[in-house]
Amino acid sequence: MKRIGILTSGGDAPGMNAAIRAVARKAMYEGLEVYGINYGFAGLVAGDIFKMDEASVADKIQRGGTFLYSARYPEFAQEEGQLKGIEQLEKFGIEALVVIGGDGSYHGALRLTEHGYNAIGLPGTIDNDVPYTDFTIGFDTAVNTVLEAIDRIRDTATSHERTFVIEVMGRGAGDIALWAGVAGGAEEIIIPEHEFDMKQVAEHIQQGRDRGKKHTLIILAEGVMHAQEFEKELDKYGDFHARSTVLGHVQRGGAPTARDRVMASQMGAFAVELLLEGKGGLAVGVENNRLTYHRMSDLFDSKHHAELSLYNLNHDLSK
Repeated sequence: MKRIGILTSGGDAPGMNAAIRAVARKAMYEGLEVYGINYGFAGLVAGDIFKMDEASVADKIQRGGTFLYSARYPEFAQEEGQLKGIEQLEKFGIEALVVIGGDGSYHGALRLTEHGYNAIGLPGTIDNDVPYTDFTIGFDTAVNTVLEAIDRIRDTATSHERTFVIEVMGRGAGDIALWAGVAGGAEEIIIPEHEFDMKQVAEHIQQGRDRGKKHTLIILAEGVMHAQEFEKELDKYGDFHARSTVLGHVQRGGAPTARDRVMASQMGAFAVELLLEGKGGLAVGVENNRLTYHRMSDLFDSKHHAELSLYNLNHDLSK
């Protein structure tokens, strides 16, 4: 193997640039040529590919987002799209790929492996919803971004004695809400993985007010419902001076934390080592603070599980 390619796909996540840098630098150290592919699988099919050198990844480790850009390309799920991508791989002499993204990106990577082009997947998504890894690239940064917002909202919530419903991202996973909620001292965390009763939420708020509590923070995962909808439902059980805030895409941006930079660097270098061993169709992860890998096909049959011990912890601490 002489040449490998790198692409990022799906939603961007802080730390992707650190992963790209690690893949490129490790591959070059091992004597490989490295090609960057812009705009994910869409760019692969379009041939938006360029040869990288050491300067290509200079001053990138601290930047959020992905300098290779990203794009949705559902057409790659079809064999016709895959074969068009392979034409470009053959044109540029690329023999293997590192794909950084979430589960949708992994499907494309696995299809290429099945066509004879080994691909290794790195979990790049703020949602932390990829099975067989404790954390994904970008999750820690997103949680810290949410935490900063929670701290700021608490100030105005206290000043006006309000209840704030803060909606965070995560698709169908509640990890961002759980971690940011516990770290931010939220009174309630509402996630898809655990049922909730609006009447009990209202009673909990009222109990806090009866004890003299001046504000309430509710962290709501977007996979449950919209913040405005939650606010309207809550209003049916009392006047809690509720307001809703949707943090939105601000959670995807910003410089990655030290944890995300280090983890992305470790994963990127490990991906190159796996390719040099002739392996493909694998997804890299970190479990119990150790680098691991699993077959991508195993991930598709598995489901990410939120750490519900954090939910129980917050319930006990917020009484």
